[in-house]
Amino acid sequence: MWNVAGLLLALAITAIAWRKSLTPGSFYDEGVYGMTPGVHRGYAYVSLAFAVFFTGMLAFKQENAGIAALAGFALVAVLYGASFLRGAESDE
Repeated sequence: MWNVAGLLLALAITAIAWRKSLTPGSFYDEGVYGMTPGVHRGYAYVSLAFAVFFTGMLAFKQENAGIAALAGFALVAVLYGASFLRGAESDE
């Protein structure tokens, strides 16, 4: 169950990050938050690595390793979401 949840989350973040790496960023993406296409690709590669790991854990039926990896990947997913989904900060 945890490996499946981790795999689905990792694939979703991979797809979102890869798509964002292909589209031109706005001022807030690149200028304010530093989310360049290269940073999005980096998150996509990390997420893809986690997806491969979760697939391996599914194949070898290692549920305990999946729980720990899901906790770690949840942190990566939250950091990615917080990096460019927040609103513009005031310049005051």
